[in-house]
Amino acid sequence: MMATPKTVDIPQPWRERLRARLGELQLSLPPDIEQQLLEYIALLLQWNAAYNLTAVREPLAMIDRHLVDSLAILPYAQGEDLADIGTGPGIPGLVLALVHPYRRVWLVDSNGKKARFLRECLRRLAMPAVVVHEARAESLSAEPRFDQVISRAYAELADFVASTRQILAPQGRWLAFKGKYPDAEIARLPADIEVSAVHRLTVPGADGERHLLELRRRPNPAPEGQSAGP
Repeated sequence: MMATPKTVDIPQPWRERLRARLGELQLSLPPDIEQQLLEYIALLLQWNAAYNLTAVREPLAMIDRHLVDSLAILPYAQGEDLADIGTGPGIPGLVLALVHPYRRVWLVDSNGKKARFLRECLRRLAMPAVVVHEARAESLSAEPRFDQVISRAYAELADFVASTRQILAPQGRWLAFKGKYPDAEIARLPADIEVSAVHRLTVPGADGERHLLELRRRPNPAPEGQSAGP
């Protein structure tokens, strides 16, 4: 386990970048939450040098591509609990858990290095409601099941649904964060799954398109072969 300092001195340009992006998102956070978000970036930067947890190397780019990307989802990820599948270094689940008072959060990733990093984050940032699962999604079980299961570039939509059905509550939502609108993936969804909402996100500092798709079980499943689109 890598040693980390007891206090983290955050460079002023990091604070300025985060506050500017929060303003563009029209999001206001308490200073202590801003501090925790930036301490997370500092820890990620430290571990990334040794363990290659993310391809993003520069701290201001990490703020844009990890913190801001995750926070853009926040208005649609309200609720009491959240499971983040293929979370990697905690994107978006750990970031969302720092700013929203979920009662229960699971961060799921089968990569041992990423799981160790996440456990260190929980230790450093004091997040008792969050649990790391070093496992494949399809091996999980949950009781009670989750109201929200989220992924960011984890898998094709049909695979995301198939691997997490057993942990999503009957009336729950899958939240899939994508770049371009995934027409082909939607067409391959199983007949009992529908796209219940699509949100085109404006993410400050991001290149290209961003979409958040909400998926649900259909009340009356469509006949086999029928499109699962909205």
